[in-house]
Amino acid sequence: MSIKLVTLALVTAAIILPVGADTFSFKADRMSGGRAAGKEITMLTGNAEVRSDNLVLKANRIELQGDDNQFVDCSGDVWGMEEEKNILFQTDRLRYDRKLKIARLEGNSTLEDKENEIVAKGRFIEYDDKKEISVFQISVRLFKDELVCRSEYAVYRRQAKLLDLTGFPVVFKKSDEFRADRIRVDLDTDDVTMEGSVSGSIKEKEKEKTEEPAPVSGEE
Repeated sequence: MSIKLVTLALVTAAIILPVGADTFSFKADRMSGGRAAGKEITMLTGNAEVRSDNLVLKANRIELQGDDNQFVDCSGDVWGMEEEKNILFQTDRLRYDRKLKIARLEGNSTLEDKENEIVAKGRFIEYDDKKEISVFQISVRLFKDELVCRSEYAVYRRQAKLLDLTGFPVVFKKSDEFRADRIRVDLDTDDVTMEGSVSGSIKEKEKEKTEEPAPVSGEE
């Protein structure tokens, strides 16, 4: 037996659904979909918002799929926040698995770790909330204070505060530049470790020039 959800306008009240230890809610201007066995789909459009534990997701359109709304697919001006860890997401499209707690961002994507003052960008980002590990791919850029990192692939281990860069990595640290096949950055100390085809440039601080004191003329 299938149950059809009638399209509703201005669905402003959140609907709370307990899923194990998780509490799930959603709201939007309009809602439609179907609950046929094996084809559970709910479509939210217009100011759509989903809350799952500490994660808040907002988008122009959000599609919920699977048993207990396991899969969340957001598109159009996607914004998200992991409230407990203070991590912000912005992207063109975000897909989230509520059971595995893994988010995948596609398109122009940004992850901001406000607690550690880190901003990272890429064309694809995978964030594992349980392991606190983020994977970045394609045109990766990471900014922290005066540190700028670029590569085609990067892994950010939040708990260890380590960043591993591969794929033409380069790190700019103030006026210094570092290049290698593989670069590891300790984001706690800003120390840089390089492996394979290492090169770089370090700008030495200019020594302050001291003027010699003028000779004192003796009395005649």
